[in-house]
Amino acid sequence: MEISEKSERDVVILVIKGEIDLHVSPSLRTTLKAKAQAKTPRLLLDFAGVGYIDSSGLATLIEYYQSARAYQGKLALCALSSSVRSSFDLVRLTEVFSIFPTEAEALLALATP
Repeated sequence: MEISEKSERDVVILVIKGEIDLHVSPSLRTTLKAKAQAKTPRLLLDFAGVGYIDSSGLATLIEYYQSARAYQGKLALCALSSSVRSSFDLVRLTEVFSIFPTEAEALLALATP
């Protein structure tokens, strides 16, 4: 898994590539924990390069979501492949996370007060 960071319209965007599983979710957790400690106000996770996510990856995202809520941080995800989206659907996380088809749509939603 690779994570690169960019920023647009006051939104921090983490572009994730590779599979998110038990072996790499600690690395993702470390990255997200740093964003929570910095109280990042708006975070977008771009999943265009993610082909697979397991329960440890989902748990890592939930952990960040809960941390961000404590300081009114916003989180969105975009560009989920159908297989990754089905993992979110299976455990009903589509009802928890703001998920958008494209980065542009997610940025627009995050920029809206």
